[in-house]
Amino acid sequence: MVYFPLAFWISIDIIEIALLFRKVREFFVKIIIAGDGKVGLSLTQKLAEEGHDLTLIDSNQHVLDSTVERYDVMAVQGNCAAMRVLEKAEVESAEILVAATSADEVNLLCCMTAHAMNPKLHTIARIRNPEYAAQIFSMRELYALSLIVNPENQAAREINRLIKYPGFLQRDVFARSRAEIVELRVEEDSRLKDVPLYKLDSIVNCKVLVCAVSREGVTSIPNGDFIIKEGDRLFVTAPSEALTVLLKNLGIITKKAKRVMICGGGRICYYLADDLAKQGINVQIIESDRKRCEELAQQLPKVSVINGDASNQYLLESEGVNDCDALVTVTGMDEMNLIVSLFAKKCGVGQVITKVSRSDSNSIYESLELGSIICPKDLCCNTIVRYVRSMQNTTGAALTVHSIADGQAEALEFVVDAKTDHVAEPLRAIRLKKNVLIACITRRAKIIIPDGDTKYLRGDAVIVVVKGGMRPLQLNDIFE
Repeated sequence: MVYFPLAFWISIDIIEIALLFRKVREFFVKIIIAGDGKVGLSLTQKLAEEGHDLTLIDSNQHVLDSTVERYDVMAVQGNCAAMRVLEKAEVESAEILVAATSADEVNLLCCMTAHAMNPKLHTIARIRNPEYAAQIFSMRELYALSLIVNPENQAAREINRLIKYPGFLQRDVFARSRAEIVELRVEEDSRLKDVPLYKLDSIVNCKVLVCAVSREGVTSIPNGDFIIKEGDRLFVTAPSEALTVLLKNLGIITKKAKRVMICGGGRICYYLADDLAKQGINVQIIESDRKRCEELAQQLPKVSVINGDASNQYLLESEGVNDCDALVTVTGMDEMNLIVSLFAKKCGVGQVITKVSRSDSNSIYESLELGSIICPKDLCCNTIVRYVRSMQNTTGAALTVHSIADGQAEALEFVVDAKTDHVAEPLRAIRLKKNVLIACITRRAKIIIPDGDTKYLRGDAVIVVVKGGMRPLQLNDIFE
């Protein structure tokens, strides 16, 4: 037997630790976030949790100090579009810059300046003004933009999708819109109440899978013996063409919306009303600012614009709130949106959609039964986080990532490649990590809702649902 001195083993351990640390650091990205407002703060929270190297830029030192106290980040005070400030933030060594100040023009200038200082930099800009949309898209190379995010436009598109299927509280799209994860609430008279999941197929008469359940604010990934209770929020994986069948067999009557009332005349309202009007839907907008009403009336000639207080019960009743198919509250005040939505529910409006600027009170919103909740800030942040994750590991990285169940779970879409383990093995033989579920497999244009005998093959897209803090960067990360 050959003996080695203790110093040898210590040096081996140090080398292994160094190599491991280097490998782990490869997954982290150096990111500059310009603008420490609502979007910047939310983005800081999400990316800090994943261990990225973050530097914040903001003109307000007090705001920066507050964020630095809460998260392990660096901060630079100043104008994010100035070269001197970007140099302080070490833009030359950064990989991503996110410009999310309140001014579109500053965001554009920040991205252009930063990219000139570091041509390898990926730049993401929040652009909210509809007037800039066409020119920025056509001139995106000149502006040096890798990604453009518009929270209000994203929110409007999400609301529009929900209006098409009023039985769902939320819809997330995968596999090029061929598969979806939809959210349903189990009401007192629901056919699913007190039903174990293994009997689900016999009730809905179509192939679906419940991939997560939220009960009293706690999310779980259920097995076949799980019994559905009143008040549960179910997250169901299904092919897109099966959604109508699912609602019909659950006794949820859906009809195409013919009349939609929008409370609040901001940017979300503009994008949404424009889309709905193009679909032939009768749209009414209630806005308190007279000048804004005149602007909307000029921009949206096919839409009815009413100057008034959306929280006025008499106004809502006189404008026919009882007869509208859907009511959307998108004013700038969460409190007003909540009150008007509750009143609309009381009036028997079939579908109510409520915009909130803060998503940290989801348990309160759930107890109020407000219908669908939309948070533009979260939609925007999730888009940016998906972009960051795609950079972490381009080979085998998730194609799409959606946060579900109030952020307690995530649904990710991966492609099975040559490096993926367990190809062509039945799922029942594969050991997955705790709180992981394979929810759907896409093979060419075919959607497969899996069971124990299902196998995935090279080239398939696999949708995985994970709970808690687990964040798989590759499909192999979900296996034991």
